Amino acid sequence: MTLYLKNAVYLDWRSREVSPTDLAVDPGPDGGVRPGAVVPAQAQRGADDRVLDCAGRLVTRAFACGHHHIYSTLARGMPAPAKTPTNFTEILQYVWWHLDKRLDLEMIEASALAAAIHSAKCGVTFIIDHHASPFAIRGSLSAIAAAFDRVGVGHLLCYEISDRDGRGPRDEGLAETDAYLSGGGQGHVGLHASFTVGDDLLKAAVELAQKHDTGIHIHVAEDRADQDDALEKYGLRVVERLEKAGLLALPRSILAHCIHLSEHERALVSGSGVWVVQNVESNQNNNVGLTGYGWMDGRVVLGTDGMHCDMLRSAQAAFLCGQATEGLGFDAAYARFRAVHHYLHDFGARGDGDNNLVVLDYDAPTPLTTENFLGHFVYGLDARHVRHVVSQGRLIVEDGRVTTVDEDEVLGHAREMAHRLWDKM
Repeated sequence: MTLYLKNAVYLDWRSREVSPTDLAVDPGPDGGVRPGAVVPAQAQRGADDRVLDCAGRLVTRAFACGHHHIYSTLARGMPAPAKTPTNFTEILQYVWWHLDKRLDLEMIEASALAAAIHSAKCGVTFIIDHHASPFAIRGSLSAIAAAFDRVGVGHLLCYEISDRDGRGPRDEGLAETDAYLSGGGQGHVGLHASFTVGDDLLKAAVELAQKHDTGIHIHVAEDRADQDDALEKYGLRVVERLEKAGLLALPRSILAHCIHLSEHERALVSGSGVWVVQNVESNQNNNVGLTGYGWMDGRVVLGTDGMHCDMLRSAQAAFLCGQATEGLGFDAAYARFRAVHHYLHDFGARGDGDNNLVVLDYDAPTPLTTENFLGHFVYGLDARHVRHVVSQGRLIVEDGRVTTVDEDEVLGHAREMAHRLWDKM
């Protein structure tokens, strides 16, 4: 089956060259896209071939999220915590750890389906997720993967293993990760953060990542409390501790946030092969501080940290924040937005090929050209422009509606699960 996109204005995501053309999109996780293809007459098409007229709309590579927390999907509008948090650790204690302890597999599946729908409608066709549900661990990664597959969104998953809930959930987290990766699931070994991860767990996580030839996905120095804890307990700063444990020798690792790092820690991270993910809006929401990432030599991807599913919004937030923190330019902001594709390619992940495309109904009041595209990217494009989305060569959003699942049914069930979760809280 081949999908033909006719009358497209194609933006090559690498060169940023803009040109009118027809496209042939091949199916499957390894499929590609062929600009300049000739759309065959109806009599010459295969039985499953399809032609979609883009009517002069902008077509480009779809988007990917470098760090999500889909378990937070049912949090929107939830009741306020019993006690108002006054710092970051209390936000975790009174909000997120209070929520994640009450999740069950049905809620997790509902969260994943809803998040996948919202992501797809924002043009996001691949998600790197960091999951937590300490009393519903077994089968959680497979449930998320199956939900993402139903919608048609690619994924690289992990469970956020921690010592914060005791030995039982810690060991279950290790077992779930081992089982998921052993069964062929794409993923990382997930850890929460240094201040909830003891030495035994850190050692076990590194060994598990080595066993499966993957990386570790962990929050690093999101708040100063992480550094204070590491210095008090181990006499080391967070990155020094991770480096000593061998984590920085795993180039597929992702370090989320990395806000409160010393110059020595930055040198350790940038000198290794690991990647950093920036989550500006979440950092602002939690009032943990902001920083620049120019020291990372390009290995910086963008995430949402569970705040939402809109990567265009995340990119624009990173650009605006970067004006003050590092003098970030248009080209650097766009490179950071697209760096996740390079990460996934280096990882060897399936499902983020060139046949992931977004068709944008971009009603610009000014011309869009190869030379000025970045100005449109920073100040013009947003999720409301997403008209159609192609994932692995398959049309999963058409005219703004997901085609693979019943949106109304999925979101209706999610609302039922939200009520049940809130009652438990």
